[in-house]
Amino acid sequence: MKYLMLIYGNEEIWGSLPAGDLTTLIGEVDAFNETLRTSGELVDSQGLDTRPRAVRVVDDTPVVTDGPYLEAKEYVGSYFVVDVSSEQRALEIARSYPGLRFGAGGIEMWPLMASSGAER
Repeated sequence: MKYLMLIYGNEEIWGSLPAGDLTTLIGEVDAFNETLRTSGELVDSQGLDTRPRAVRVVDDTPVVTDGPYLEAKEYVGSYFVVDVSSEQRALEIARSYPGLRFGAGGIEMWPLMASSGAER
């Protein structure tokens, strides 16, 4: 089964990390990703370049805004997709994500549907 892991962060907290801590964290995340890649469980992993845009219909007209959560202190900064044998394994992976120890966000775990529309 595939899971989308949305990684939320607080820009203020990430921006205040000492350069050495940030460098260490980036190295730990790279190693985390490589371990999943080697195991065959990592499908994709990407950081997001800028804040999101949201498109919603208002009075029958699509309106673009600077994201769905303008007042939020946390936003999605990256994601990864894993293909694992069970929800328990996906939770194990999510709990082991190195960035969680800074208390600057969290991970949302979304099960993905197979291309047929049924859960895998």
